[in-house]
Amino acid sequence: MSIFDEDLFAKGLAQRKATLGADYVAQNLAAADDFSRPFQEAMTAWCWGFGWGDEAIDPKTRSLMNLAMIGALGKMHEWEIHCKGALTNGASVAEIRAAVHAVGIYCGVPQAVECFRVARKVLTEEGLL
Repeated sequence: MSIFDEDLFAKGLAQRKATLGADYVAQNLAAADDFSRPFQEAMTAWCWGFGWGDEAIDPKTRSLMNLAMIGALGKMHEWEIHCKGALTNGASVAEIRAAVHAVGIYCGVPQAVECFRVARKVLTEEGLL
C-alpha cells in the first residue's frame, strides 16, 4: 500500500525533473534504499506535486522563494541545487542576487555571504560570471 497519492507523485516527479534535472532526480531515487525510499517518494509527492503542482505561482518565482527560504535556513547544499534549478526555471543573475539581498536583510549578513559564495560557484560553473 502506498503512503502517498500516486497522481501527486507523478506530477511531482515531472516538476522535480524539470527543475533539478532528470539525471539528478534519477540518481537520488536510485540511491534510495528501503530506509529512505518512503521519504523520497513522499517528498516528491508533497513538495513537488502538492507544493509546486499548481499554477498559482510560476516556477521561476517559486525558485526565488526557495532560494530565500533555504538561504534563511542555512542549508547550503540544498541552496546550491536550487540555485541551479532557479536558473533552469528562468531566474536571472540579477534576480538571484536580489534573493540573496533579501536573505541578508532578513536573516543577517553572514548568511548572505554564504549564499553569495555558493551562487558565485554555481554561476561560474554555468558560465554566467
